[in-house]
Amino acid sequence: MNIIDTHCDALLKLQIAKNGKYYGEKPLDFRSAQNLNTNLERLALGQAKAQFFAIFIYPDTPEDQKWQQALDQIDLFFTEVLGKNQEMKHITRWEDFDTLKEGDIGAVLTLEGADAFGNDLAKLRHLYRVGVLSIGLTWNNANLCADGAGEPRGGGLTLLGKKVVTLNNTQQVLTDVSHLSIKGFWDVVELADYPIASHSNARAICDHPRNLYDDQVEALFAKGGLINVVFNPPFIVKNSKKSSFADLIKHIDHLCSLGGVKLIGFGSDFDGIAYFIKDLEDASKYQNLINELLKYFSEDDVKGFAYQNFLSQRPKYLF
Repeated sequence: MNIIDTHCDALLKLQIAKNGKYYGEKPLDFRSAQNLNTNLERLALGQAKAQFFAIFIYPDTPEDQKWQQALDQIDLFFTEVLGKNQEMKHITRWEDFDTLKEGDIGAVLTLEGADAFGNDLAKLRHLYRVGVLSIGLTWNNANLCADGAGEPRGGGLTLLGKKVVTLNNTQQVLTDVSHLSIKGFWDVVELADYPIASHSNARAICDHPRNLYDDQVEALFAKGGLINVVFNPPFIVKNSKKSSFADLIKHIDHLCSLGGVKLIGFGSDFDGIAYFIKDLEDASKYQNLINELLKYFSEDDVKGFAYQNFLSQRPKYLF
């Protein structure tokens, strides 16, 4: 069964390796590197139809280096992910999903945290031009746009943050709520035409700041926004480094009970997590999850979770 996964951190790993840190102090081959949960071989084995690749900058990076680091990750996307692998097809417009052929894997650029462009909207417009189709205003920290889920102040969007959401709307770019503070979440839901939670779970099942309360889930669903369940065990079972398919299914079942059967997807967070669901340690194992879900949900529902819900809810073509 085809898979669309709305979040991974492979670009960060490629960048770290390129800079000679970790992974044997040598560059990683996107096609086959065992250190990549989402290498091409694993994506193909897992029947991935599209993988979203996040640009992520560590918040403690000096301000004058953040934009360059973002550009480096974008360059790696073009040279290592796309340039060396004809199977990987760059998705730059939502209708591009419809052009994927058998054996193709769509590759979507996203941004995790506005730290990369600071308050320079010219840089944001450049990100749109290179094909960024989803933007999360924060990681867990605060920045010039908003407070993240880990910021004790718990503030919402700044005027700049609201302007970014408005620009996303004009470009048919998703605004991602997964790392936002609670107040920031509500600000985005009010303003965004295309909200999404790219990698979050249900806080009613696992009380973690990265998960969403029921009223947040219902508000996101009311705007047609998907919640893409994340495979990180601490977000699945509270205070745990281990989890099972059954634990993840509790989240999916709860989200369905809130009206989300057509608004649930997958956002693995592969290459950004250190702990894994048993038998779902990398993208090649995706069909293990599908087979387990088919024991509890109809085939149509599972197809929805795997890829069809995203295709149905992606921004409609305006251009």
